[in-house]
Amino acid sequence: MSNHTLGSLIWLRLVRFANQSNQMSNEFLSRFNLTTAQFDVLVQIRLYQPLTQMELAEKVIVTQGGISRMLARLEKERYIVRKQDWKIKTINLTEKAESIMDQVFPEQLAFQTSFFDDVLTDEEQKTLYSLMTRVHKHSQNKKIPT
Repeated sequence: MSNHTLGSLIWLRLVRFANQSNQMSNEFLSRFNLTTAQFDVLVQIRLYQPLTQMELAEKVIVTQGGISRMLARLEKERYIVRKQDWKIKTINLTEKAESIMDQVFPEQLAFQTSFFDDVLTDEEQKTLYSLMTRVHKHSQNKKIPT
């Protein structure tokens, strides 16, 4: 512990929480035959459709190669449809995906929210959100040392 800074301990705790939360979400979402990453992709498509694969890749935590494979699987499962409009290919959810998202979205939201509602007051959640927003914005402008 003496070799760690408070910042590094916070980072480690965040990483561990994110990993644990993703594992639990994968287990939770498995009954819908979805992974956390697929859920994230479907949510982003639902919010911003129609959108291109490049636009989608900027919004999710999946690599460009990973997004291509995931979209192929989601298309095979008939969750998405890709439409070619001259040079631009856009992605939309199908009725099947909309129907599943109507069910899974509120359940996943409640599941994830419970991590915070169970242990933090509303004021503590607002403070945590504000602090994490500040750290996230700062990290977006941070330069990687060479």
